[in-house]
Amino acid sequence: MNQEVEIECPSCSPKEPVLHDVLKWGQNPVVRCQQCEQVHPAKIEIPKPVSIRVIVSKGDESFRCVTQLKSGEMVYKDDEMVVDDESADEVYPIIVTTIESKEKRVDAAKVEDIDTIWGRAIGEVNVKISINMGKQTESLIKKVPGDYEFVIGNEDKVEGRSFSVTRIKVRDGSFWSRKGDAVAAKYIKRVFAYPVYKRGWGEGKTAWSMKRSGRD
Repeated sequence: MNQEVEIECPSCSPKEPVLHDVLKWGQNPVVRCQQCEQVHPAKIEIPKPVSIRVIVSKGDESFRCVTQLKSGEMVYKDDEMVVDDESADEVYPIIVTTIESKEKRVDAAKVEDIDTIWGRAIGEVNVKISINMGKQTESLIKKVPGDYEFVIGNEDKVEGRSFSVTRIKVRDGSFWSRKGDAVAAKYIKRVFAYPVYKRGWGEGKTAWSMKRSGRD
């Protein structure tokens, strides 16, 4: 499969970039337009890698690392990206929470203008579960992959205990409470739930079992 680039086509799109297949690299690249199939020489600028400082929050801990991003690309707050820390030989999927550019915090910036990126690790996250038991509420933590979904109305387990999800507070401050709504763990601030008590076969007494016992 040929590599693709976005550049102007002298035949069908001289002012707006369109996708081209690269047929030949080197000092004199040759490309083919995917719109009109015109084959023509092109000047292809290869983006330079830029070293960006990233502060990753993982649970209650934060640590610094450095990753390589391509110049010319835009980074936006709430973007999902993979931080490849070559010095530590580690890879961290994160959600961008803050961007610092030219000593200001912004919602978006070009890679070459970024000083620091703050991100929240989403490869594995700790989700707080509040289980309401009438007059008491117990708080537990369930460690799950970032893409793990909690569903309103569904049962789940934490530390061997079953619970039914009633509400979910997401990180933007809003609540989800409609039955069937699903939220990925990486976006969750807290899960609210009720305990689910299950009896094994033959455990406990029922009116039917007591009546039968009396009969016998």
